[in-house]
Amino acid sequence: MEVLERALNERIAEMIGRHRMFERGHRVGVAVSGGADSVCLLHLLRELAPRWELQLTVLHLDHQLRGEESRGDAGFVREMAAGLGLAVEVRAVDVRGLSRESGDNLEQTARRVRREFYLEFLRDGRLDRVALGHTRSDQAETVLFRFLRGSGTAGLAGMRPLTPEGFVRPLLEVDRAEVLSYLGERGIRWREDSSNLDRTFARNRIRHELLPALARDWNPALTETLAQTAALARDEEAYWEAVVGALVATHLHVEGRAVCLRTGTLLSVPRALARRLVRRAIETARGDLRQIDFPHVERVLRLASGKKAHDRVQIPGLEVFRSYDWVRLTPSGHERQEEQDYQFVLSVPGRYQIPGSTKTIGLELIELPSGGEIQRPRPDSGYNRRESELDWTRISGVLELRNWRPGDRYRPARRAGHAMIKRLFQQARIPSWARRRWPIITCGEKILWAAQFGAAAEFTATSASRTVLKVREIGDFAENPRSSLPP
Repeated sequence: MEVLERALNERIAEMIGRHRMFERGHRVGVAVSGGADSVCLLHLLRELAPRWELQLTVLHLDHQLRGEESRGDAGFVREMAAGLGLAVEVRAVDVRGLSRESGDNLEQTARRVRREFYLEFLRDGRLDRVALGHTRSDQAETVLFRFLRGSGTAGLAGMRPLTPEGFVRPLLEVDRAEVLSYLGERGIRWREDSSNLDRTFARNRIRHELLPALARDWNPALTETLAQTAALARDEEAYWEAVVGALVATHLHVEGRAVCLRTGTLLSVPRALARRLVRRAIETARGDLRQIDFPHVERVLRLASGKKAHDRVQIPGLEVFRSYDWVRLTPSGHERQEEQDYQFVLSVPGRYQIPGSTKTIGLELIELPSGGEIQRPRPDSGYNRRESELDWTRISGVLELRNWRPGDRYRPARRAGHAMIKRLFQQARIPSWARRRWPIITCGEKILWAAQFGAAAEFTATSASRTVLKVREIGDFAENPRSSLPP
């Protein structure tokens, strides 16, 4: 049996090295429930720690779900850590109460609470890694569970050996039977969690009923097959992550909590890539992909290919809008916040940020000598802006900056007559959401200027003008809406 121990140690060491789980001197938290897998992990890492000069700390979360049995698990973990000469952090949380408050089931709540407990140590710098005791058997259960729920490739990739947050899974290529043999031969005790036999939990039904039946009747090597599926899917996802990551900067436009992307992009790229761009947009707007399934992504793609100029759909946690050439995703309720009007007095000179936007308006007063010309920036000056010039002597009264309101109309320079600004929006294919905060400069009841459409004809500076109010648009609304994103 020494051969088994030595082989298992070396396999774990190779796994750690292959995935670069640790660096020399890392502070590592070992998540120990008291069960066989986590106890095995702790003993293996303690033996391997000198190779990387690891500093180990035992982490245990008491879910308070099994009364005295839960408290016994916590005491067992404390005693084991002390016997190994390791520091231990134990915390008790009322998971059942939190489940009632959140509306999530017990499994989801327990998983979320454990994750937050471990992340706390990673985020505040007390630990560099947290090691979890998931085995190849757990991986097989995860892949099968996600397959049955209709997960795509990302879900079938299962659990990762190393995550961006700092979680590591050194036992992910070890079967549960090997764990039990390792502990049994060394005489190491562990605790049995009675809830692992409760068939009301989906995981337990998969573990104790479905997987054994499938292995017996269809594929004796099903655990290995499912684990291989996870490895293949993980490699596929790594490739796609690199491809999508390279496209995000140019195809996903983020404005606060809103994310926009062009319908043309989604319709021109391969369907597989379009789905992944939509998933990345959803994740950016929501912060995660929980409850997002294949039908939700397809709903967004159907919206992008629709014939209506304006349309909308809802998916979990998000409202998705289509307007002309754009699709926009925002958290539920975010649109109502954007509908608020703004209006304030302007001083010249000055620079003003549009409320709820990164766009700004710059005002500058220029005195020109007789025969002088208005100086415009060079094309290569580096500014992302458009400028309009108004004759200051024709303006009498207080200047105000406000958002566009339904019914606004004026006559832009170089147009034959007055036009509704709404009509100008339609002609320029400005998305509906971009109009709500569209900046307008007024003097009394008159509109002097509108972003992108420029100065009113009656106030536009001419060659005879000697005092000029220069209005500079800085930001996306200053650009051609066919080539860049409106606000």
